[in-house]
Amino acid sequence: MIVPENILNYLDKYSVGDNWYINTADYNEINNVVVIPALAETGQLFKTLASLSGNAREELAHTLVLCVINNKSIQHAIPREFEDNQITLKILRDLIDGKMPDDGLLNNSLLLSINEILQNNLKVACVDASSPGCEMPDKIGGVGLARKIGLDLALKVFNYTREEINLLFSLDADTLVATNYLEAVRVFFRKERAHAAVVEFMHQDAGNTDEQAAICCYEIFLRYYVLGLAYAGSRYAFHSIGSTMVCTPDAYTAVRGMNKRKAAEDFYFLDKLAKMKGVGAINTTRVYPSSRQSKRVPFGTGKRIVGFLEGGRSESEYVLYDPGVFVVLKKWLEYMSSCPDTDAEIILTKAGEIYPQLEEYLREQRFQDIWRRLRKNSKSEQVLLKHFLVWFDGLKTLRLINYLTRNGMPPVDMFDAVRVLMNMMGKGFPAVTKPGKIPPLHVQLEILEHLRRS
Repeated sequence: MIVPENILNYLDKYSVGDNWYINTADYNEINNVVVIPALAETGQLFKTLASLSGNAREELAHTLVLCVINNKSIQHAIPREFEDNQITLKILRDLIDGKMPDDGLLNNSLLLSINEILQNNLKVACVDASSPGCEMPDKIGGVGLARKIGLDLALKVFNYTREEINLLFSLDADTLVATNYLEAVRVFFRKERAHAAVVEFMHQDAGNTDEQAAICCYEIFLRYYVLGLAYAGSRYAFHSIGSTMVCTPDAYTAVRGMNKRKAAEDFYFLDKLAKMKGVGAINTTRVYPSSRQSKRVPFGTGKRIVGFLEGGRSESEYVLYDPGVFVVLKKWLEYMSSCPDTDAEIILTKAGEIYPQLEEYLREQRFQDIWRRLRKNSKSEQVLLKHFLVWFDGLKTLRLINYLTRNGMPPVDMFDAVRVLMNMMGKGFPAVTKPGKIPPLHVQLEILEHLRRS
């Protein structure tokens, strides 16, 4: 197989190496690879595979779903998680061979999913990063490395001689997809000539009222933040959710692939992609992340749900950034977009006029030194702006917003904040709420649905 030089260079210098391999029956003519890391996910993974198998047959014909079953060494792995992983691997190996797994491994729910997968001829593959001798390193093992293993190996699957675009999909083991998921993503990349994008999402309904309130609160927080960035004109206004990410092999290798972080790997990966050629938004299909509780990572959906429930649905959960932080960000970005190639002190003085704490933050970030270096390495004002926007990335944007929050703009009531931001954006607000009062859940869900459409 002919592999482009940039792909070979990446595999030689930055890939995970030869510690793992793909177990699959056949991957000829593949131009979609869906990578799914899984740790003790027997109860969820096959539901996800079944939902993928509901996509159009013509899409499934050139799609490989690569499951990376992972855990740390036997000495450090949780025994029940290791045992669950071994069951998952047994089932996957049977599916790869196109046969029904042993009845002793299947309950009714699993049986339904397995039947769908087999009937729809979903092309399944797996990577054993679980069994003795194959485990992930104890010190760096986590979701970031698991994603990287799968994505790096996926680069070896594609037929690069075909004109059709190749795509790397990132999904989670507990995330369902719409029946037009594969087709809609491919249409978007072809039409927009995109290099990277995120798919629209909506959390699955929770199992009870308390958990539903928790996921509703969390998703409002996520959407409010991204809408605030969009209002400000930030190029980093997209959701950093691992199960929504899609990119081309060229984009993946250009940013030296996925990082090995145990958490926030999606944020840092998308941040790098955005600096290169931007991250698009695919709104013609959806993925459906789980709303379940989890303590595996220090933050994210599962952890946030746990904190919400353990806090007894306290009012402290129903707060958001003051909309004013996005006004400051907007004015700052607008100024820098029209800013001439001028001295750093002039820019800092203007920042202080926008908001005193903005100037403080920039001085703490040693903006004077940064700006001097950017000017030196820029041949034109257009290039200078591009370099600035790479420096002032998603992480520095978040740090600025948190700095402003700590220094003069404390969090405000969630529903007041949403109403103000929506009005600022000319999108209206769908409900009547009382200041400082938590509205009934059905009203919160109405507000969330409005944010989803915004």
